[in-house]
Amino acid sequence: MGLFDALRDFSLLTWLREEKQSRRLILLIVFIALLLDNMLLTVVVPIIPSYLYSVDDEAAQSVQNHSMSPLSPSGTFQSIVSLYDNTTHLTGLSPQMSTASPMTPAPTSVTPPQNKSDCPKADDQLLNENVKVGLLFASKATVQLITNPFIGPLTNRIGYQIPMFAGFCIMFVSTLMFAFSSSYTLLFLARSLQGVGSSCSSVAGMGMLASVYSDDEERGNAIGIALGGLAMGVLVGPPFGSVMYEFVGKTAPFLILAVLAVLDGALQLFVLQPSKVEPESQKGTSLITLMKDPYILIAAGSICFANMAIAMLEPALPIWMMETMCPRKWQLGVAFVPASISYLIGTNIFAVLAHKMGRWLCSLIGMLLVGISIICVPLAKDIYGLIVPNFGVGFAIGMVDSSMMPIMGYLVDLRHVSVYGSVYAIADVAFCMGFAFGPSAGGVIARSIGFPWLMTIIGVVDILFAPLCFLLRNPPANEEKMTRAFALKCCVIKASVFLSQEEHYTVPEEH
Repeated sequence: MGLFDALRDFSLLTWLREEKQSRRLILLIVFIALLLDNMLLTVVVPIIPSYLYSVDDEAAQSVQNHSMSPLSPSGTFQSIVSLYDNTTHLTGLSPQMSTASPMTPAPTSVTPPQNKSDCPKADDQLLNENVKVGLLFASKATVQLITNPFIGPLTNRIGYQIPMFAGFCIMFVSTLMFAFSSSYTLLFLARSLQGVGSSCSSVAGMGMLASVYSDDEERGNAIGIALGGLAMGVLVGPPFGSVMYEFVGKTAPFLILAVLAVLDGALQLFVLQPSKVEPESQKGTSLITLMKDPYILIAAGSICFANMAIAMLEPALPIWMMETMCPRKWQLGVAFVPASISYLIGTNIFAVLAHKMGRWLCSLIGMLLVGISIICVPLAKDIYGLIVPNFGVGFAIGMVDSSMMPIMGYLVDLRHVSVYGSVYAIADVAFCMGFAFGPSAGGVIARSIGFPWLMTIIGVVDILFAPLCFLLRNPPANEEKMTRAFALKCCVIKASVFLSQEEHYTVPEEH
């Protein structure tokens, strides 16, 4: 048996060495990295609101108990119930006031205890959780937003391998911090640290795919598959976190993610060899120049506002459910399953279909559908009423992401130098702006004017932004690139004419 295992391991290592430069293996690594990153991103969604509320509630109860005096004042009466004759004797603290008289005990009613964490009271403490949870969720995207402008140009100088592996290391540390942190400050620090790791993984991963898949249609399919990993992370994260938190505890889901991250790091270490510095062969367009491109800004805006909808929903929906539906802990995460499943379906369908129907049209329809679906979320009366609107939100965001991520690379090919680190840093900045502004502002808005108005505001914003996607229908190419393409086309035509003439020319045979 040991020999069989050795031969099997040897064949696996041989296959990995042969496939080291394969595009499929690089796609697999990016897929796994995005899967784990987004599992960590969403596994906290059902855990943190309930956990912070229970911690704050215990602290409030402890303060209330300590503020009450343990001793009764002098001269007051204490009741002692006699189990022998069911009489009550009143005794004072001083012997002179000691009396004994039979009394009939007051009737008592027994009420079944309620699970406070499952059905909390809608008080100021619960409303304050909107702000705390929103800021904690937004910290990751805010740090990622700050880090992205540095990671993009860095990949142009040293390659994609080292930032990709650095992202794994940082994510592993962040996962362990989540597992063992019990205070809001440490949880906030762990979430912020995750933003640095996500920046490295997402920018380097998308840039790596864009560089190895040069054909626009193939690139769209590859990015769609990679976004499928993101979708699976979003799909598995909330229910996995809520079920593990309900039945095992807070630490367990993060330890499992840490073990999976170690396996992914070992694969990266063997295949990508992150010790090697492999800069791009040509200097890419500067980040500032790319950010001035109006077509890139429209594509980035679509990514930002579409994902801002789910970003506002993640911290606010569990608290709104706790106020109105009295759900169990595991139901807080299961409520996001329809959105996660539909996002997975949408990214896989429109990775291929968007290229045929037009990515601009796919994104336009997706933005409209996001707005309509998110407005319908507060109409739900129970957890089953959330299925249809959440499904629509996830499916529509899948349409937008699977259309706009490939079009970012296409715009660089069409209008700039074909180096992709910086443009996917902009795409990740747009994604992070949605997840930074969404939870932080959403928590404040939900506390001030309510959850339904919060959903209405972001829904209207998405609907109003949708028509701008029409401008991406036929973006003009850069004049210099058009000149080069025309010259290359002339050379190809001349070469084909020359070859056709050579075929017609026959050398006379010698007799």
